[in-house]
Amino acid sequence: MIGVPMSSNPRRARLAALGYYVPERAVTNADLESIVDTTDEWILSRTGIRERRVVAADQATSDLAIGAAINILTSAGLSADEIDVLIVPTCTPDQLFPSVAAVTADAIGAHDAAAFDIQAACSGFIYGLAQAVALVESGLARNVLVVGAEVFSRVINPEDRSTYVLFGDAAAGALVVGVDDAGPSTFIGFELGADGSKGDQLQIPVGGTRHPASQPFDPADAYLQMNGREVFRFATRVIEDSVIRLLDRLGMTIDDVDLLVPHQANQRIIDHAVVRLGIDPARVFGNLDRYGNTSAASIPLALAEARDQGVLTPGMRVMMVGFGAGLTWAACLVRFDPT
Repeated sequence: MIGVPMSSNPRRARLAALGYYVPERAVTNADLESIVDTTDEWILSRTGIRERRVVAADQATSDLAIGAAINILTSAGLSADEIDVLIVPTCTPDQLFPSVAAVTADAIGAHDAAAFDIQAACSGFIYGLAQAVALVESGLARNVLVVGAEVFSRVINPEDRSTYVLFGDAAAGALVVGVDDAGPSTFIGFELGADGSKGDQLQIPVGGTRHPASQPFDPADAYLQMNGREVFRFATRVIEDSVIRLLDRLGMTIDDVDLLVPHQANQRIIDHAVVRLGIDPARVFGNLDRYGNTSAASIPLALAEARDQGVLTPGMRVMMVGFGAGLTWAACLVRFDPT
């Protein structure tokens, strides 16, 4: 629950815990060969993806968010009733309303928490972190849970191999807590933006108020549609630009970054960014091959796995960078300081 008076001596935000939840079913490239006109070699060479997770028939986005939220709280040793705010970045909600966040908060027992979704697609987790830091450091909240959750398997067209092979289902997130001391925030800086003029390059046309599902529509318009070439150009440019702009504002260089965790969308995009930024590939973490593009869950899922594998350790400066529908982009530099 939030409602604390604004503090003249604000708390400092800390990235305190990470966690994730993925469906049990793994769908390999070979499995897709019987569904869409493709091959394992075609997918792997163009995307870097080998398999992705897909929800069971009775699962929805909130089910994944609930699993991830419980895992994060367990990692932090925190009870659900200590959560002040729950934010769920998602563009594949269970339904238009109630929010996935409200459903998740109720399910985990965070009954008094403020709860809301945000929609910035694959940039959503970093947008959510920015909201969490603002709430904590303004004094409005002490414990904020941010859980990116997506079920893209329900919104991709099996007749469109250019998108059908890319996406997977997952939920992952982080706990942001407030620390009452005069030390610096572990969140060193953010860089957020959007270019709505290119919004139609990555969209689902039907389902909102402009093209409601209650009116006749082409079934293909109920699925995700992407101009792959335009999105690729945007992504390869904006990853480098947003990271460099943020570092410039902070008076830092890429050598000050211990680990780069980019949005896991396409290996060619990541490889391009690594070269342009001039960062050692050994300081870049990815898990795209095993999960595909999980949108708002992508970056926190990679962070959590990097921690589990011993690649991400306390004290490291981590640069996260994402891009997605909107078209949006986001970068964040944080020092990992877990509970």
